[in-house]
This record gives sequence, C-alpha cells and structure tokens, in this order.
Amino acid sequence: MADAPSLRAAPAADPVKAGLSGRCPRCGRGKLFSGFLKLAPECPRCRLDYAFIDSGDGPTAFVILLVGFVILGGALWLELTLAPPIWVHFVLWLPLTLILSLPLLRMMKGLLVAVQYRNKAAEGRLDVPPETRA
Repeated sequence: MADAPSLRAAPAADPVKAGLSGRCPRCGRGKLFSGFLKLAPECPRCRLDYAFIDSGDGPTAFVILLVGFVILGGALWLELTLAPPIWVHFVLWLPLTLILSLPLLRMMKGLLVAVQYRNKAAEGRLDVPPETRA
C-alpha cells in the first residue's frame, strides 16, 4: 500500500481528462503507463507512487459490455438486412472488435485509476481495536 500522504493530496488534474489520456491522476502530465496496459511504478513528473492502484477486472468488464453491445448489434442488423455469408461476418467483426476494444481497454483502465485516486479508494480494512488483535 502506498504512503497515506500521496493518497490524501488534493488532485489538481481532471480525473476524466487525465484518465482517458493515460496521464498521472495527480498532476495530469506524467505518464501513467510504462507499456500498453502495464502501469509505471511512479509518475515521472510529480513522483506519485502508483502502488495504491488496483483497477482489477473493472476495465475489462466495461469494455466487454460496450464493445459487445456495438458488435452484436451491428452483426444482428447486418444478418437480418443483408444475410451475407459467414465469412463476411468474420472479416468485418473480428478486426472491428480488436480495433474498438484495445484502445478502449487502455482508456478505461486509466479512467478507473484516476477515479480511484480522486475518490481515495483503497482496500477495505476492519476497524479493530488494538487490544483485541491477536
């Protein structure tokens, strides 16, 4: 878990703009990712430690739902109006699925990280008095 002061610092960046562009949720200028979906260890500008970040499967679930709705709707419409051969569906919808899902996955991960930072979200902890701890 990251140090508490970095999580309590007031965010200066707009979380939507910073998240969708893959920038630091605190300063909005440093890079959030060191690879396509791999997070950098810290912001190169403001030195915010990214150890607190845990987006889990949230971005994947959102992208599957959004892209699946678009692709399935388009495929059903095409099938019911033109009834093309099956190879047309493969040639059209498989590349379109990749073209839509890969950029959206990165953008949604950045957005969820920025919102997590903005709302100071962290793992749940039990508030147990020290005398009852084992």
